[in-house]
Amino acid sequence: MLINAIHWNVDPVMLHLGVFDLRYYSLCFLIAFLLGYWIISWMFKREKVRSNYLDSLLVYIFLAVLVGARLGHCLFYEPDYFLTSAHWTEIFWPFHGGRFVGFQGLASHGAAIGIVTALWLYQRKYNLNAWWFLDRLVIVVALGGAFVRLGNLFNSEIYGVETTLPWGFVFEREGETVPKHPTQLYESLAYFLIFGFSLLFYVLKKGKFRTGSLFGWWLVALFGARLLIEFVKDDQVDFEAGMALNMGQLLSIPFIVGGLVIAYLARKEKFPQGPFPQGEVKTITAKWDEKEKKEKEKKKQKK
Repeated sequence: MLINAIHWNVDPVMLHLGVFDLRYYSLCFLIAFLLGYWIISWMFKREKVRSNYLDSLLVYIFLAVLVGARLGHCLFYEPDYFLTSAHWTEIFWPFHGGRFVGFQGLASHGAAIGIVTALWLYQRKYNLNAWWFLDRLVIVVALGGAFVRLGNLFNSEIYGVETTLPWGFVFEREGETVPKHPTQLYESLAYFLIFGFSLLFYVLKKGKFRTGSLFGWWLVALFGARLLIEFVKDDQVDFEAGMALNMGQLLSIPFIVGGLVIAYLARKEKFPQGPFPQGEVKTITAKWDEKEKKEKEKKKQKK
């Protein structure tokens, strides 16, 4: 006998520690970040790019994801609320009712814009080929997106419209009484598959492929999946009611078109190849070499 529905009533808070609430969403975000860092570190080591670049870039990416995703949600989905004198301070205020609750409302499209902006700033300082790095970064971004959507499931948010399918979820914490599409799981599965195929492509090619090609087709695949899944997703905000395409779909279309353009340009080899087509910045690498030399001397003295 088929299960008619899955009754979902999980507390989104994993642990209550004083004024601090550890949410499953935050844990998923942390796991994704740590796994992503480990995979990118492995890629840098495999391609003989010094880890110093990744260590400094980590700060850029972390802030870009957090700021971009938060601003994306506030500006794209709830501008009438956050862009007011009474609520604009809540954009980056992680407390509510005297408790630490984190940021409830993040948009993947905003995170994508933030990452591209951060890489542009980083490239100007370190000469690291942003297109080369994006080909590798997007692999772990797909993994991160998969974990974030699992976090959305624990939060009982961003789910779909009513369904009669046997795997429908009744999100009881949100007051639902009928099964809805678990679109968080749909997206998570899609992103895990994109991550798997992207990583397999990287391994089979041994990191040697036209710069920009993986990034371009990744954009098409991920935001194409997002666009399709949105058809069975419930409206996130009131103004989406009656729209032929919701905000998530409208924001996905430019990324899909951009991905096709990037893939075409990559095929024509219009992007610089390799991590440092203009050479490394000598003043920066010399500083790192001096620091490493001092650390080695300290270790010798301790022995």
